[in-house]
Amino acid sequence: MVTTKGLVDFHCHLDLYPDHQVAVQEAENAGVFTLAVTTTPRAWPRNHELAQRTRHVRAALGLHPQLVAERAGELDLWDRYLSETRYVGEVGLDAGPRFYKSIDIQKRVFQHVLQRCAEAGGKVITVHSVRAAKIVLDHIESYLPPARGKVVLHWFTGTKAEATRALELGCYFSINAAMLDTPRHVAMVTALPLNKLLTETDGPFTKTGLRPSRPEDVTVVVELLSRLHNVLPATIAETVRCNLRSLLDHGEQISPSA
Repeated sequence: MVTTKGLVDFHCHLDLYPDHQVAVQEAENAGVFTLAVTTTPRAWPRNHELAQRTRHVRAALGLHPQLVAERAGELDLWDRYLSETRYVGEVGLDAGPRFYKSIDIQKRVFQHVLQRCAEAGGKVITVHSVRAAKIVLDHIESYLPPARGKVVLHWFTGTKAEATRALELGCYFSINAAMLDTPRHVAMVTALPLNKLLTETDGPFTKTGLRPSRPEDVTVVVELLSRLHNVLPATIAETVRCNLRSLLDHGEQISPSA
C-alpha cells in the first residue's frame, strides 16, 4: 500500500463534501497536496480561508462550464479575486448534451479567463474539456501563450492526436481512477509521457469502493499507473512530485516533500 504523505490530488472539490472544514483537515492530515477547486467565484473566500490555514491544501478560483449559463454574471467577481491566487479552476468547456446549449457563452467566459490569466502571468489552470478537447486546445493556443501560464487538463478524454497536440502546447494531465475504467482511455493515458502526469481524485464525483473518493484515495491512481507502466508505486509517486515541482517552476513551496 502506498503511503499518502507527499502524494498529489490536483483536482478535488473539498467544498462539496458534507463538512468542508473536515474535508480540508483530512487532506492536511493525510499529507496529500490537494488542489481544492471551486465551481463559482462566490465559493472562493471560504475555500481560500480554510486553505490558508494548511500546509498541503491550496484553493483554486473557478467558474465551472456547467454552471456558466446561470453564473456568467459572476465573472466580475472572478476578476476581483484573481490576484489572490496562483491557481485557477475548475474552468473550461463542456459540450456534452446537457450543456451544449450554453457552449457560446462558455467559450466567451473561457476566453476571458485565459486572457486574464495571460495578463496576470504565472497562473496554473485546471481545465475541464468534456466533448470539447479541440475547442479547448484552440482557446489555449489562441489566448494563453506558454510563457504566461500553465494548463493541467483534468479528466481528459480526447483522442491520442488531441493529447499529442496538448503536449505540444505544454499541457499537463491529471489522471483519476475512473479514467482507467475503459480501454480507450487507458490507451490514451498509457501513451502520455510520465513527466506530464499528475494524479487527482475529482472527489466527491468519483467513488472509492462505495463512498465518495477523498484525497487520500489518490493512492489508488498511483497503484493503477504503476501497473500500467510496470514500475513501483513509489516511482510513480516520486515522478508526480517532480512533475508538480516542474509545473510550479520555482514558485511557492507547497510542502517539504513537494
